[in-house]
Amino acid sequence: MTKYEQLQKHLKDNQSTWLVTGVAGFIGSNLLERLLILNQKVVGLDNFDTGHQHNIDQAIQDANKTTGKDLSGNFKFINGDIRELHACKQACNGVDYVLHQAALGSVPRSIEDPINTNRANIDGFLNMLVASKDANVKRFVYAASSSTYGDHPDLPKVEDKIGNPLSPYAVTKVVNELYANVFAKTYGFKTIGLRYFNIFGKRQDPNGAYAAVIPKWVAAILNKDDVYINGDGKTSRDFCYIDNTVQINLLAATTDNDEATDQVYNVALNDRTSLNKLYQMIEDRLIQRTAGLEKKKPIYQDFRAGDVRHSQANIDKAQALLDYQPKYTISEGMDIVINWYVKWLPK
Repeated sequence: MTKYEQLQKHLKDNQSTWLVTGVAGFIGSNLLERLLILNQKVVGLDNFDTGHQHNIDQAIQDANKTTGKDLSGNFKFINGDIRELHACKQACNGVDYVLHQAALGSVPRSIEDPINTNRANIDGFLNMLVASKDANVKRFVYAASSSTYGDHPDLPKVEDKIGNPLSPYAVTKVVNELYANVFAKTYGFKTIGLRYFNIFGKRQDPNGAYAAVIPKWVAAILNKDDVYINGDGKTSRDFCYIDNTVQINLLAATTDNDEATDQVYNVALNDRTSLNKLYQMIEDRLIQRTAGLEKKKPIYQDFRAGDVRHSQANIDKAQALLDYQPKYTISEGMDIVINWYVKWLPK
């Protein structure tokens, strides 16, 4: 039995209260679903800037379906903004664990609007740190980012070797890690940061200017629209299925290994998939599952400002200190998520 399997068994018999910020978003709603399935109480904080009520509703419905129980009573929602300290303090009241996912993501968004990105990702982060420390929560786990590696050329990426940030978004995520480290040294408040690489899965929004590549391409192919690839398609990323991400969040929050705290960890597979390969994987699966779809070549356009050419994560540290064992490969995760999009995306 893996450490994660042991943890899930333990949680089912021992109820705690978890705060998930950004609960109406992609990763937040998946955390909500898993925690409810594991008989946990969840407080969710969101202001719906980028999240959706239907993500929360579906997470609860999916948890109910999995367990055969009505778990809605174990969830409390707070419509609030992390940029407001009082909202953060209200949300942290009586909470055991904080999973801080709320942020303004996206490199292009940060280039267009660095001020609001800074407000949400730095001011909001500091508010959540202060509120969590003052509430004496057991653990504060936060969403860090692979963008922290910036222009550092080494592959795979190792946690202690970072370069210069390449976008305002990357700057905010570097500052998060600096604040977290200072809070450990100054106040003894030890956090864990999770450097997400390219996370994908159900409830990832295909709409809007800042949609991630997988849902955006799925929607375009299903609608028989053109698919645009930035650059020559040889750009590569370390894509990680959402259930692996949920696993490491729960392991990080509950670890009793003191050496594992006041640390950051890569969250990925230690694998690389080019955008050309990714397009082929998505298109092949959609054609298999959808009548009337035919192969269509993507359209190549200019490289995107602020993007790194290749990304791949070394996950040895997470495996050693947190017993992280990613269960799903990109192929296995893609099979699951394509089935979900075919079912749920508007035709």
